[in-house]
Amino acid sequence: MSILALDLAKEAREAPKPALTEAQARSVIEIEDLRKVYDPAAPAVLDGINLSVAEGSIHGIIGRSGAGKSTLVRCLNGLVKPTSGRIRVSDQEITGLNIAALRSARRRIGMIFQHFSLLSSRTAAGNVALPLEIAGIAKSEIDRRVSELLDLVGLSAKANAYPAELSGGQKQRIGIARALALKPDVLLSDEATSALDPETTEQILDLLRDINRRMGLTIVLITHEMDVVRRIADHVTVIEAGRIIEGGPTFDVFAFPETVTAKSFLSSIVAHELPQEVTRTLLAVPTEATDPVLRIIFTGDAAHAPVLSDLVTRFGIRPNILHGRVDYIGGKPLGILTIVAEAIGDKQPAVITYLSALGLHCEVIGHAVRSVSAGSHRATA
Repeated sequence: MSILALDLAKEAREAPKPALTEAQARSVIEIEDLRKVYDPAAPAVLDGINLSVAEGSIHGIIGRSGAGKSTLVRCLNGLVKPTSGRIRVSDQEITGLNIAALRSARRRIGMIFQHFSLLSSRTAAGNVALPLEIAGIAKSEIDRRVSELLDLVGLSAKANAYPAELSGGQKQRIGIARALALKPDVLLSDEATSALDPETTEQILDLLRDINRRMGLTIVLITHEMDVVRRIADHVTVIEAGRIIEGGPTFDVFAFPETVTAKSFLSSIVAHELPQEVTRTLLAVPTEATDPVLRIIFTGDAAHAPVLSDLVTRFGIRPNILHGRVDYIGGKPLGILTIVAEAIGDKQPAVITYLSALGLHCEVIGHAVRSVSAGSHRATA
């Protein structure tokens, strides 16, 4: 078995189970031709957004600063009025509602923010109780619900603490509890982890995933952090300059990104691209003095195939590993291995056909100049 396959097999035993194996068929959010213009003399902030979010899913929306993602989430809860287009949440169109009807509709849309937005004059319990008080819920029911929610987010002992006495992670947990107070159909998260340290971020993501599983709550994550999407999202949508440029199941987008923007976001997580120090040495056109550089993508059960040893024994290839990495996307293994296929000769079509038959994706991404040094071959400038 290859080294990569051994690593994958080990991580497969240790990897968390996916939060959602398959998105439910019904859409809880439908966006049609959404457009938002603030300044007629400037480009639209949102320009023709069409998007469906499946009920019970965790859907990540990612983009660089200024891409329009925060405007999009504020259109979803009615804080920003679109210039044109339609938004339906839980079978109710919200784009044309008056103020009173919109206020009622927002009860079904929870929201958590990057900077917590807690009232410093209220305790943790008081902050969670606030939306219930505004909704006119009876005090006995408020007390029961607040206790229930503080227990859900693991902060029952902090009920009487004020925000100044809480850590960043604890403040965000209170923000999540408050967002859940009115039992929403959808939870919107606007950069909810970007102000937190990595360990706390992981804890908050675990909490959101647990809430999604236990309550079947649909969660929309607005973020610029691809690692957040990788950890818990079922689907991902990539936005650039107010337009959707790529989207689909998270695993598919991570395994086979189609756009430069998506590849750029993924560069720190998935090893699609070689380091520049290596790519500078590769040639675009083969010569008699080069060997092809193959990028092999391992997914699912195929990730455990002894690929390198098979290439050696079946085809007589001497694989020289340039780069490789194994990651888990939604609990499924994704391995990307880049090799120089030394001594492949005219067997290249047969090799690619063989790898495809195993369920692996293989492509030639360049050609390495053959250089003999101490009995080995390597890419040179």
